[in-house]
Amino acid sequence: MTSQTITAADSGTWKLGDLTVNRIGFGTMRLPQTGEALIPDAVPRDRDQAIRVLRRAVELGVNHLDTAAFYFSSTRSANELINRALAPYQDDLVITTKVGPGRDPWGEWLPHATARQLRGQVEENLRQLGRDHLDVVNLRIVGSDSIAERFGALAGLRDAGLIRHLGLSNVQPHHVAEAQAIAPVVCVQNQYGIGIRPEHDDFVRDCGAQGIAFVPFYSIAGTGREAGATGGESDELLAVARAHGATPAQVRLAWTLHRGPHVLAIPGTGDPEHLAANVAAGALRLSADELATLDALHRRGA
Repeated sequence: MTSQTITAADSGTWKLGDLTVNRIGFGTMRLPQTGEALIPDAVPRDRDQAIRVLRRAVELGVNHLDTAAFYFSSTRSANELINRALAPYQDDLVITTKVGPGRDPWGEWLPHATARQLRGQVEENLRQLGRDHLDVVNLRIVGSDSIAERFGALAGLRDAGLIRHLGLSNVQPHHVAEAQAIAPVVCVQNQYGIGIRPEHDDFVRDCGAQGIAFVPFYSIAGTGREAGATGGESDELLAVARAHGATPAQVRLAWTLHRGPHVLAIPGTGDPEHLAANVAAGALRLSADELATLDALHRRGA
């Protein structure tokens, strides 16, 4: 499919609280380095290239960026790149960040932040981005334990004006219910895609019923996660891609968007051509038969 005249606006819109975003956004995890992300010896990406990609994303109508203070390599950080490329920020640009995990200056992972430590992480994101408030902050967790204390701490920062809206990442349905009793949740960011967590299909639908955006990560990379897509697509998926003159990655993105109007996409890349292709996937409309084929593939975990 051609990407010459397609912008992120062709994907439709959704509201994160009172903030309207195009459903195709941009994830910045891959910007600070080439190759695998979130490892200590990651090779830094060319800074000018990363800045060009960010500016091109906005030119293509992307107004929803996903980032985190722990997205960095030895000489690059995603937040610094965003600040350098896009400040002063457009009024309609929504920057979503996440807190909870942390890495030391050498890139090694630290224990997840306690409720008391979350303010420091929020302030670090504010400093790096050059903002006086954060549009959306996701609490990212590991495990099934209660999040009430930590989410409550973020709700306090929201009341103080440092955060506009709150979300959750890597969570289970009971976490959403627990958080909603404390403060409104505008988005859930979980791993999801064709063949990835089909057992979460009901969770995805339930988020939509509550007016909560569902924002899949690794919807292209799948099990490749931080290392990226592993290649080797099924014949069924390849057939759908050929029918549309599209890439398998575009079909994967389009399928996630077809899961509901509340589903957003945040594919990341450091390549301008991949960026344009990802944005173009927001205009790819799959037929009922194609969706049935891909849904069956999804349920098989393929």
